[in-house]
Order: sequence, then structure tokens, then C-alpha cells
Amino acid sequence: MIYTKKKDLSRYLGQSASLNAAIRAVLALEPEKLSMGRNEIDGDAAFVNRFDYDTVPQEKAMWEGHRDYGDIHVVLEGHERIGVSNVECLTKTCEKPEEDFVGFTGDVQNWFRMTPEDVLIVYPEDIHMVKVSDPEQCHVKKCCFKFRV
Repeated sequence: MIYTKKKDLSRYLGQSASLNAAIRAVLALEPEKLSMGRNEIDGDAAFVNRFDYDTVPQEKAMWEGHRDYGDIHVVLEGHERIGVSNVECLTKTCEKPEEDFVGFTGDVQNWFRMTPEDVLIVYPEDIHMVKVSDPEQCHVKKCCFKFRV
């Protein structure tokens, strides 16, 4: 997991070709040019999902994990908290391989406040709980850049 400021993101180039493609797309981001839903970067190696939502109390948020992709979370407008726990500290509840989704239950080990200046990169071992109010409910515009691991 990497939690950093967008201005410092380029220092994480060089780990893999798919992560490089995703990071370069974050750095060149022009949100107004993205469609809602999936937008291509490099086929299945890297792409970005664009979506909006209202944050929710932690009790209504869900854990999610992935086997094939890492995520780069980028808030465009608004703010939220994202909880992250190591996969070994949680209990798997379901798996949808066709969606690269794994559900979990358990406690949050770490919280990260996300604003338009922040970037959170999570890998398959970093199970994450998104959309959590910080502390009040907020409308969020967001991109989640996906990179194959």
C-alpha cells in the first residue's frame, strides 16, 4: 500500500509496466474527458473507472479485495475515508472471479483521509473499505485506476 500526495506520485514509477501506465494516466488526468464507467488506458493491463457516490457511515460500507488488479484511488471532488487491512487479518465472505472481487469481514487496521490532493495505491493484500464518511456525508467524484499485478 502507498499513501501519498498526487504531486509526489511519479516517484513510484518503475515497479511494473501496468503500474507505470496507471500512474502516468493519473499524472495526465483530465477528468472532463472521462466517461462514467470504464475508460481504457492500456487494454486489460491498465484502465480507469470513473464514478460518483455519496459517502456512508462505516457500518454501511463494505470491504473489497482483488486478486488480479491493484487500485489507485483518486478523489476528484469531495472527501472520504478509506479503511485498509491486510488480507491475513480479515475473513473472506465471498468471491466473484469474473469481477475480480473478493468480499471480507473484520476490523479496520488503518484509515486514510482522501481529498483531491491524496492518492492511495492498494495491492491484492490490501483489502479496502471505500465510501466512508469523514465524518459527515459528502458527495464524491472519483477515479479508480486499475493495474494488473
